Order: sequence, then structure tokens, then C-alpha cells
Amino acid sequence: MSQTKEGTENFEAAANRADSVAEFEDHRRGFLGQVQHTLHANPSLVPLIVLIVAIVVFGLLLGSKFFSPFAMTLILQQVQIVGIVAAAQSLIILTAGIDLSVGAIMVFSSVIMGQFTFRYGIPAPVAVACGLAAGTMIGALNGWLVSRVKLPPFIVTLGMWQIVLATNFLYSANETIRSQEIEANAPFLQFFGTKFNIGGAVFTVGVVFMLILVFVLAYALRHTAWGRHVYAVGDDPEAAGLSGVNVHRTLMSVYMLSGLICAFAGWALIGRIGSVSPTSGQLANIESITAVVIGGISLFGGRGSILGSLFGALIVGVFTLGLRLLGADAQWTFLLIGLLIIAAVAADQWIRKVSA
Repeated sequence: MSQTKEGTENFEAAANRADSVAEFEDHRRGFLGQVQHTLHANPSLVPLIVLIVAIVVFGLLLGSKFFSPFAMTLILQQVQIVGIVAAAQSLIILTAGIDLSVGAIMVFSSVIMGQFTFRYGIPAPVAVACGLAAGTMIGALNGWLVSRVKLPPFIVTLGMWQIVLATNFLYSANETIRSQEIEANAPFLQFFGTKFNIGGAVFTVGVVFMLILVFVLAYALRHTAWGRHVYAVGDDPEAAGLSGVNVHRTLMSVYMLSGLICAFAGWALIGRIGSVSPTSGQLANIESITAVVIGGISLFGGRGSILGSLFGALIVGVFTLGLRLLGADAQWTFLLIGLLIIAAVAADQWIRKVSA
């Protein structure tokens, strides 16, 4: 009888222990934790919110002067070059690199297009193809030095910036090809500047190209194996290599594509300013990094959305036009953009703690 009672007690104790094992700790996040997790899963959400708030604020302050189809599309026209170059910069930064040569590649490609057409008499479409090929080759050289020689991307692209910039001035002899000459003899070079109206909004081919480029890259990065490889290399190249990712091939494809996109930006630059000038677009590298950082793409690589870089470029465009219409000093634009850059990096650090 005592044995039966002892067995019953042991059974009850075991059942109680089983119940205690089955209890799991509640890891439900608080409000801030939910926000942090949401922003981590959707990195372009922060710049989108900032962009919407900026548009609403300037719209309330300026009324129809700002909230008009012409003003909205004017912002797109103003940021089209930065938006295209920022797309190229985004690809590099997603692999935990940085490209200081994007602006020089853009300008040099435009100079090649213009000089090949007017100095050598090559048909404009062929000259444009040569400029696109030159941009791709410079990008390939950057990629080879980074992936094969294992040089830091910052050092490689800093040196390439100086080399391409010097080559640009030496080859062009600081000669500017005027818009009147291009319009009369090679209008194809100004193709990206072609304008068309939709309901009072004025678009250019360059704006359409920028939007298509960003959405195509966003789809490729999100839904293709190549896109997953880009993120994997940016997050941890050694782990990516061990998991079967060809790191060299991925980096080469990213740098070559970046060079090609910069060359397209050079073609769009001719359409935007009308002429071929070796001194134009000198700040494109800084402006592209600004758009990428404000757009929420992590400078540490492996996290971010290329849509964010578009939103970042648009934020700069909205602040620039809004403050100009308000009659504010141009220095206020630089001050606010600087604050946005610091805030964006701080927000990125906070959001990254989710994965820590």
C-alpha cells in the first residue's frame, strides 16, 4: 500500500515538472520593439516617412506654389542625375564597399560620348555605346582590384577618382561642347533631356529612366539569386563564400553594373545640362552617398533597400526646392541635410540592434 502511495506521489511530481517544462517565456515586444522590428524588416520605411512629412510640411507652408504637378515633377528633374548615380552607389554599399569614383566615371563617360562624336565624327549612337563601355570597364577594374587584389574599396575608388578625373581633363583639354552644337549635329546625345507633358506635369526621359532603373534593381535584389548573393556578400563575405556564393563573381558584377549605370548617368547629364562639360557633376560622389545614407542603406553593408536611395534623393530635392521657394539662405539646406545624415546613421545603428 505504501509503495502504491509512493508511486502516486512520484507520478504527480513528474506531471508537475512536465507542466513547468511546457511553460515558455513570453517574448512579446513592447511598442518600441515592434517599431524597431518593423523598420528592420522594411529599411526604406524611414526615408519614405521623412519624405511624406517633408512634402506635407512644405505643402502647408507654400500651398499651391509647392503642391502643383509642375513643382513635383521639377523635383524629379532636379534629382534624376543624383538618383541614377545613387542607384549605382547603393549596389556598392550593399556589398559593404563605397565608391568615390562614381561622379568621375559619369563625367568621363559623357566626355567620351561628346568627343567621339565631334572630334572623330563617329555617329552619336556608336559614341554613346563607347561611353557606356568605358564606364563598364572602369567599374570592372575597380571590382578586380577589390575582389582579386583585396584592396579596400575606399582606397581603390579614391585612387580611381583621381585617375579618371585627371584623364577626363587631359583628354578633353577642358573643352566644353556647347548645347547649340549638340542640338544641331547630334541631338541623340540629348535624348535623356527630351520632355513630355502629362496632365500639367513635365517629365523627361531621364526621369523615366531613373524610376525604371530603381524598380528593376529593387526587383532583382529582392527576387533573384544574384540579389541574395549581393546581400550575403555585404553581410559576411567569408560566410557567403562558405555557403557556395562566388564572391569574386558577385563583386565583379556589382562594380561593372555600377560603372555602366554611372555611364548612363553621364548620358543623362548631357540631356540635363544640354552640353558636354568636363567640369560638370563634380559633387556627384558626395551627393550619391548622401542620398544612400539618408535612404537608410547601411554603410556596413548587407541591409537596406535601393528604393530608399531614391527616397533619399527625393528628400534632398524636396528640401532644396522648398527652402528656395521660402526664400531661405541656401546654407540652411546644407545644415538640414547634414542633420538628416547624422540622424539616418543613428537610426540605422538603433535598428541594427534587432539582429544583434
